[in-house]
Amino acid sequence: MDRSELADFLRRRREQLTPAEVGLPPGVRRRTPGLRRDEVALLAGMSTDYYTRLEQSRGPRPSTQVLASLARALRFSNDERDHLYHLCGYQPPGPALGDKHVGPGLLHMLAKLDDTPAAVVTDLGEVLVQNRMHTLLVGDRAGSRGLDRYYAWGWFADPSTRERFPEEDWDRLSRQHVADLRATAARRAGDADVTEFIGALRAASAEFERLWTEHEVAVRLSDTKRIAHPVVGLIDTVCETLLTPNAAQRLLVYLPRPGTDAAEKLELLRVVGTQDLRPAPSTERR
Repeated sequence: MDRSELADFLRRRREQLTPAEVGLPPGVRRRTPGLRRDEVALLAGMSTDYYTRLEQSRGPRPSTQVLASLARALRFSNDERDHLYHLCGYQPPGPALGDKHVGPGLLHMLAKLDDTPAAVVTDLGEVLVQNRMHTLLVGDRAGSRGLDRYYAWGWFADPSTRERFPEEDWDRLSRQHVADLRATAARRAGDADVTEFIGALRAASAEFERLWTEHEVAVRLSDTKRIAHPVVGLIDTVCETLLTPNAAQRLLVYLPRPGTDAAEKLELLRVVGTQDLRPAPSTERR
């Protein structure tokens, strides 16, 4: 690991980025150009102290997971990401479909959708990054670890995930999850990540196993979703999907369904954020 080169690379890339490019407010009286260290740490999901040590050539060798987070936070191109891996003594991720690096173009689009729920996911449904509105709408999944980052795993292995969707929609959504995974599994035949994920789902959920054996196939490009939000109520959305050229990643955008009050409810959600506007339970004694 070349600590001095790593420190210089991180510092120079940080100084070249503006807050607006990563969806942060400009702030006031910045003493240095570009982002602050604490802002990079926030975007990468690590402590400021840890990131500071990397820039000061005294940090430990980062894991590949940390490098992937830094590459996203600093909006690295594929070449810059590969350089980062080489500086730390790792082989960069190959061009396989399972690559989880989110390019600067997708991240820029996500930052522009500040009033619209949107997220970038893999073709297996792993949430790589989500904007504030998407987190408010469906909860924080990008901040989860392991299998909990995957839509299908949450849907079939964690019953609480379905609480935000009307029960009458469950069967349709279950079938769509499975049909889409069928298409991905065929396209990435022999990929260990796909085989392990499908195997884990089949072992964890009898419902998934039953639907998997029906062999329905369909790539999800556009869908209607009704989301039962605990604060603003039922929101009718149209989920549009934009695929990367190799179909490895998808930008999901949740738009208000025409003819419904979804636009007003999404605007209310944007304003109130995580505030709970539901009436407090009565403490009056009977």
